[in-house]
Amino acid sequence: MTVEPFSAVEVIAAKRDQRRLTKAQIDWVIDAYVRGVVAEEQMSALAMAICLNGLDTGELACWTEAMVETGEKMSFAGLGKVAVDKHSTGGVGDKITLPLAPLVASFGVCVPQLSGRGLGHTGGTLDKLEAIPGWRANLKAEEMMTQLGSVGAVICQAGPGLVPADQRLYALRDVTATIDSIPLIASSIMSKKIAAGADVLVLDVKCGSGAFMQDLVAARQLARTMVDLGQAAGILTTALVTDMSVPLGLTAGNALEVREAIEVLAGGGPKDVVELTLTLASEMLAGAGLDQADPAAALAGGQAMDTWRSMIRAQGGDPDAPLAWGREHEVVIAPADGVLSGLDARAVGMAAWHLGAGRTRRQDRVQAGAGVQLHAKPGDALVSGQKVATAWTDRPELLPRALEVLNAAITIDRVAKPTNPPAGANRPGREAASGLILDRVVF
Repeated sequence: MTVEPFSAVEVIAAKRDQRRLTKAQIDWVIDAYVRGVVAEEQMSALAMAICLNGLDTGELACWTEAMVETGEKMSFAGLGKVAVDKHSTGGVGDKITLPLAPLVASFGVCVPQLSGRGLGHTGGTLDKLEAIPGWRANLKAEEMMTQLGSVGAVICQAGPGLVPADQRLYALRDVTATIDSIPLIASSIMSKKIAAGADVLVLDVKCGSGAFMQDLVAARQLARTMVDLGQAAGILTTALVTDMSVPLGLTAGNALEVREAIEVLAGGGPKDVVELTLTLASEMLAGAGLDQADPAAALAGGQAMDTWRSMIRAQGGDPDAPLAWGREHEVVIAPADGVLSGLDARAVGMAAWHLGAGRTRRQDRVQAGAGVQLHAKPGDALVSGQKVATAWTDRPELLPRALEVLNAAITIDRVAKPTNPPAGANRPGREAASGLILDRVVF
């Protein structure tokens, strides 16, 4: 019988009493949790102690490294290309990965995107892509490498061997009110990104009502923490803090967002989606040493669309197949002349969730054609009877509650009100004229 060097109780007590955990304690408790020696209730107690008392810089680096060491580590060195990754903390209408991955890959770098599914009011990249007939998320490692070598981009599901400690801990945090902890958020994201093996990582930290981080100070702190962890692991890491008080683009829902992503790849699409796609592409390409690359030209010239079509085909999808629409829909109209002064991102996301675009539990199925289609954005003038939004679903019984939430998301005023960026917002580095980019964090 193995004699354990520590006990869970002593590690929990140390953090409860605001004492610093040693590297040996952290390495042991993460490994022992994966082995089943540390029970779920014990890790719950430790997570709560961390949520209340935090981890210092050294503890967090050790915690993240210990999580990485519980599973496989990927490497793209054999491909002969710079591997560039992007991660978003999630938001409403955030379909940026879809046009971004093929756009950046069209410049000869490889873009391995290990993505997830949606839960609650934020959509999942894999759910969106599964709206394309035949497309599959689950690839073997050799299939992923082959596709990166030939196409340059892949968006797929992470395998079970990638940071198993995080898979268990994330599920535990979800049911123990320990989600809201910057050290635990940062280590969860960065352990997976470090294990994923990219050379360059650009983080998109969302801030606003539709984001996980609603406070700009906290969003900046999370961005700074993750950049430091990435750099310490040898990954060239930068972060943008971006506004998520209003939905990105004009759609929130799976097939709806794929259509919008294709519009961007075709040289059109909503201004904010195009802007953020190009800004993130520039950051990724600069990290890969391609400072002079022109991603806008790659959209206009069709190279990004060609890479998209190849990427979708490589994963079994038909890029020409029609995308689903919900079988039922209701339109929200402006009750009087005025200006759309508010469009709450979280409420729009919740409306899409009520329509069937999202899930409550990880095993729930989503509707491909469900979601919210917007016909106006804040600042737009409206006339009485004009369409503001359309709710789509396959299940008409879902419409009343969704419409109630959607109507609550919309504010119409007689006179336009000035819109100001969140207090403390600034735009160093590559500036975005619209105010979508709130900050840029570098090492």
